[in-house]
Amino acid sequence: MEKIKGFIKSQPVLAIAFVAAVVTMFIITPDKEYAGYINRTVLIELAALMAAVAGCRSIGIFDHVTGFILRHTGNIRRLGVVMVLICFFSAMLVTNDVALITFVPLTLLIYSRIPDEKSRIMTIVLETVAANMGSMLTPVGNPQNLYLYDEFGLTASVFIKTMLPAGAAGLICVLLLTLLLPKTPCDAPESKDVHVSAVKGCAYGAMFVLCLLTVFRIVPDLICLAGSLAIVLVFDWRLLKKVDYALLATFVCFFVFVGNIARIDEVSSFFSGILEGRELLISAALSQAISNVPAAVMLAGFTDNGTKLMLGADLGGLGTVIASLASLISFQFYRQAEGAKTGRYMLVFTVINFGLLAVLLGFEFVIGNI
Repeated sequence: MEKIKGFIKSQPVLAIAFVAAVVTMFIITPDKEYAGYINRTVLIELAALMAAVAGCRSIGIFDHVTGFILRHTGNIRRLGVVMVLICFFSAMLVTNDVALITFVPLTLLIYSRIPDEKSRIMTIVLETVAANMGSMLTPVGNPQNLYLYDEFGLTASVFIKTMLPAGAAGLICVLLLTLLLPKTPCDAPESKDVHVSAVKGCAYGAMFVLCLLTVFRIVPDLICLAGSLAIVLVFDWRLLKKVDYALLATFVCFFVFVGNIARIDEVSSFFSGILEGRELLISAALSQAISNVPAAVMLAGFTDNGTKLMLGADLGGLGTVIASLASLISFQFYRQAEGAKTGRYMLVFTVINFGLLAVLLGFEFVIGNI
């Protein structure tokens, strides 16, 4: 029982997804149609992408780049701007989760030498928002984008046209908020010399390119799987341990749940009716309660408007701390830091996130997306 409680506490979204899938299996008993629920391509792309990013981290590429940038910061405000931009642009390529896993601990390390708790909280909150905003600008920026991009057969041009205005507006808002940080001088920690293996760097880079080519349907998913697995086994088999299998299992459970729900006529009619013309608002609202990844997967079976659904789920990552799993990652790191003031953090986080959510929804209304 204690192990079960521990699992639920550590993986609440997976636990909910599993229970939801099992419950629907009593309504729609397993049959041959279950095989059609699973989006194999998305699972392969996610696994390969996570392994590629883990490989780049393992050889110090991120440390090297970040250390170089940090040496050029001189005060808290400039440091905040730099970290916000790093999180925003890195999230486009390595997902918002990985960007925050990489850079929030570094921020905490820097602030261990800067006695300014208000600035520490503000910087981490803005990094979190920036990662969520940057991740919406590429299909590989977050799991729901990857899933919806493939599920609805979107093109790169349609994707960019849909996501760029809100993403750019979000970045402007975050940069304006960095003006709230003081210009107090600070010394960023000296970065150690990092030796980056050129051979491994090229291999992991090739792996990442293979993932991108699969996302854009240039390379078949099974080739991506075989190529990525070969690179991992040749250069570092331990990268297989770095793949977030809980996230993959969560997707499988939600595939089963959504597939079964879609076969229940009454439920299908309800969601299809309520979603029509309201995809953006409904997905953003549902994300506040169950997080944007499961919200996107759940609602995808009840609408043909994948672009509005994707935009709503991405914007829905703002708001509550559970609206985006990436936000939970930042909070967990901060909560465990010495001298953490979780109450103040939650207050700042909530005010900024709901404020930006309102601003960006208003922006989408003005340009005609709502």
